[in-house]
Amino acid sequence: MNNHLSIIGVPMDLGQMRRGVDMGPSAIRYAGMIERLEQLKYEIEDLGDIEIPRPKVSNPEKLDNLRNLNEIAEGSSRLAAEVDQVVEKGQFPLVLGGDHSIAMGTLAGLSKHYDNLGVIWYDAHGDLNTADSSPSGNIHGMPLAVSLGIGHEKLTSIHGYEPKIKPENIVIIGARSLDEGERVLIKEKGIKVYTMHEVDRMGMTKVMEESMDYLKDRTDGVHLSLDLDGLDPNEAPGVGTPVLGGLSYRESHLAMEMLYQSGMITSAEFVEVNPILDEKNKTATVAVGLMGSLFGESLK
Repeated sequence: MNNHLSIIGVPMDLGQMRRGVDMGPSAIRYAGMIERLEQLKYEIEDLGDIEIPRPKVSNPEKLDNLRNLNEIAEGSSRLAAEVDQVVEKGQFPLVLGGDHSIAMGTLAGLSKHYDNLGVIWYDAHGDLNTADSSPSGNIHGMPLAVSLGIGHEKLTSIHGYEPKIKPENIVIIGARSLDEGERVLIKEKGIKVYTMHEVDRMGMTKVMEESMDYLKDRTDGVHLSLDLDGLDPNEAPGVGTPVLGGLSYRESHLAMEMLYQSGMITSAEFVEVNPILDEKNKTATVAVGLMGSLFGESLK
């Protein structure tokens, strides 16, 4: 794995309705992320936080059934440019959220550097909604669809090109809350999904082995997009859309350790840490622990 890490904070809270997730990057830093990674002998450059534009009114109307469309598109474009520069310099982008809408900007900045960028989407949700299928109009439920080129043009065209990724290069792990429109899109596009049923039946070791085997020959880089609501709320309570029956702390550490050993991860983001909803910064501490495993921490 690249030894030079560039940290990018994205205090984005416009993709959903629950305030506080904009403090996620600060909470993760406060939980000792930089010190943890420095102990693993990485060279770290913390680039600070992207400036996110704010709506002019406290409760803006939806535009084309999309909440805060213009501000999210602008913030995502700023993130895409930052990620693009990090990759151009030969460094590993580690992005801190913020809600999961930020993945649109991350993937936009990454994908132009790869012919076949793979994505591991570690999440309770598919995030494959569109303005037509979304029950809420919240854009944090749409970034994977947008990155496939499906959705509003202001979002799909971020950083000047589309699509960013191909459906056959995606693996979703930990899904347990999929809307009907997402189920249809998954079947239509042939997206590989490991729901909690598969994780329980097969075990995390088998799920990760199959996921890595599936991606290794078809991709030239793999991005990990880890939503803390992929874990069970008992393990990670400080998230905006908790879903019971999620991945355990131990399963998640195993997954991160296996990804490190594979050497295939070329970028990562950790999102949806909301300290207002948390218990003594527990969720940010979990995120930092998982980063430790992803970047090579072990007992041996």
